[in-house]
Amino acid sequence: MSQSRHVPVMLQRCLDLLAPALEGPEAVVVDCTLGLGGHSEALLERFPGARLVALDRDKEALRLSGERLASYGERATLVHAVYDELPEVLDKLGIARVQGVLFDLGVSSMQLDEADRGFAYAQDAPLDMRMDQTTGASAAEVLNTYPPGELVRILRAYGEENQAKRIVAAVVREREKEPFSNSARLVELIRDALPQAAKRTGGNPAKRTFQALRIEVNGELSVLERAIPAAVKALDVGGRIAVLSYHSLEDRLVKQVFAAGAATTAPPGLPVVPERYQPRLKLLTRGAELPTEEEIAENRRAAPARLRGAQRIREDAE
Repeated sequence: MSQSRHVPVMLQRCLDLLAPALEGPEAVVVDCTLGLGGHSEALLERFPGARLVALDRDKEALRLSGERLASYGERATLVHAVYDELPEVLDKLGIARVQGVLFDLGVSSMQLDEADRGFAYAQDAPLDMRMDQTTGASAAEVLNTYPPGELVRILRAYGEENQAKRIVAAVVREREKEPFSNSARLVELIRDALPQAAKRTGGNPAKRTFQALRIEVNGELSVLERAIPAAVKALDVGGRIAVLSYHSLEDRLVKQVFAAGAATTAPPGLPVVPERYQPRLKLLTRGAELPTEEEIAENRRAAPARLRGAQRIREDAE
């Protein structure tokens, strides 16, 4: 697997967004989603005075990134952790505040490319989908054991799948004959279950179901709900955060946290807004920024990306 072809999504824009906070001496930047280390390497390269703390729950990603970033020595600290564990990680390292935080919420290219991890619907593989394969239930276990109502809820909520009931009815019928173990059987079942009209819209018909299973298996949205506020809290005043998300559920969550931080919390009608009610964040992007057409042409995985940035402008009210 060549690392060179994995172009980090919206890399230049992420670096530019974070730059004003990272150009000083002794800045600390956290890459909450290390993956193959593309963003991390670029951060270390562009900000020679900065120290990097990078998290990933995937041990294989940590091993490969460790090799890639070895030449940076002590400037890079790689930690096996889920990104909502950021406060504990910083605490252990004795870091009170950081100047920059980056999240790239896409599944790492490595996980998509490794057939035996079962993330991709384009090739047959065991239905696993766990980012950390040492813990938790696999996608096959979810499919084989969850009650039908729960599966419908997951496909609707996390996959935004309109045909959830139809797909789940087929899954339940099939799993009674034989439990699911591989992705090809699931892809085929989804193809057969969908009405013709639903198959004609937007890409592989299995895409939404696979997204929903991946989010469920890795607890991604509940982790993110804790992680984004924790990252904002860890920022020094003047510090910046950039978040790349890839579907509307993630983007909505990030938008809500940033919007709440950028709003005044004062009761309506005060003639002068006291300091403690003033916004804590300043938004750095107007809505979500999208990748350019050139970037999408170079890296098709960039197509759904949405980038939001914010700057910490004051401490929390006591």
